[in-house]
Amino acid sequence: EIVASDAEKLVQLMHSGTKNRAVSSTLMNSVSSRSHSIFTIKVHQKDEEDKSKNVFAKLNLVDLAGSERQKGTGASGQTLKEGANINKSLSALGNVINALVEIANGKKTFVPFRNSKLTRVLQESLGGNSLCTMLATLSPAASNYEETMSTLRYANRAKAIKVSATKNEE
Repeated sequence: EIVASDAEKLVQLMHSGTKNRAVSSTLMNSVSSRSHSIFTIKVHQKDEEDKSKNVFAKLNLVDLAGSERQKGTGASGQTLKEGANINKSLSALGNVINALVEIANGKKTFVPFRNSKLTRVLQESLGGNSLCTMLATLSPAASNYEETMSTLRYANRAKAIKVSATKNEE
């Protein structure tokens, strides 16, 4: 955990994380991410007039590596293994999203947060006292139609999650 007292330090830390992110060339993307990236910002806001009042927040900025079909990427060896791991964690996240949508629709169901490291880390963001926003990146290319439609379906399911966030004050 690193304390950053200003926005400049946060940007510096994000650039450092981006530089350390593993990428590899595939047929679909010359700089394909080989892992997901999570940047967590914990905010502690102190009230200058009333020292007993504090507000706490946690912001997870998550960049999910895209799902990959081996035939489209031409991946082999380590890159193929990384793609399989990416797909496995995205599938686990999809299962969590599906369970949360069922709960939002009034069904009682188990949410499998512990099925992957990704879903465990994002448990508070997805099913806790939080708000969650998803930005889906799409390709306009006709050759990527299947992947684009899959991404849209994924985002549409995530949109159906119902949350109720309350302010964390002390």
